[in-house]
Amino acid sequence: AAASPLVFVTAWRALMTQAQLRAGETILILGASGGVASAAIQIARLAGAYVYAVTSTPEKAEAARALGADEIIDRTTSDFSREIWQRTRKRGVDVVLENTGAATWKGSLRAVRKGGRIVTYGATTGPMGETDIRIIFWKQPFIIGSTMGSQAEFNTVMRLVFQGRLKPVVDRVLPLKEIQAGHRLLEEGQQFGKIVL
Repeated sequence: AAASPLVFVTAWRALMTQAQLRAGETILILGASGGVASAAIQIARLAGAYVYAVTSTPEKAEAARALGADEIIDRTTSDFSREIWQRTRKRGVDVVLENTGAATWKGSLRAVRKGGRIVTYGATTGPMGETDIRIIFWKQPFIIGSTMGSQAEFNTVMRLVFQGRLKPVVDRVLPLKEIQAGHRLLEEGQQFGKIVL
């Protein structure tokens, strides 16, 4: 109950309402080990999209694949935007799900295809991302903001959770007195999915 509502509603609104992700499209999901991103992998797969997921360790790569990611990009060994450019034969992806902010914004703009969509719901590494304006006028991407969601979106996505078609990913459950340890794990990026207190 604690791990489902926020992440699934946020991911559903970003992908299905705002980006209008469709079957057969390609999507790049950054920070695949996060709560919303792990929900987004499942939603994108359920929608019939081809999923590229960016993460940082072999264990996280394996977990992302188990959720439905088709291809993994290790952010510690390669530039994700260059990888997408090569893997899509210089086309780019239809949708980029962006929550990291300043550290990945420039790469997200490079990774999206001409006329594609970047949907952003966070700025974990900072709110001031570098934008090469030439990319905007040459690629003509749609840059879309997203937040949580409506009651209708909540009902729709939670129905899928209750049916078992989407599953919350819980990395670990900690007692409230270990809240500092939970924050430390998040800051160090050691979790895959949610840490529940």
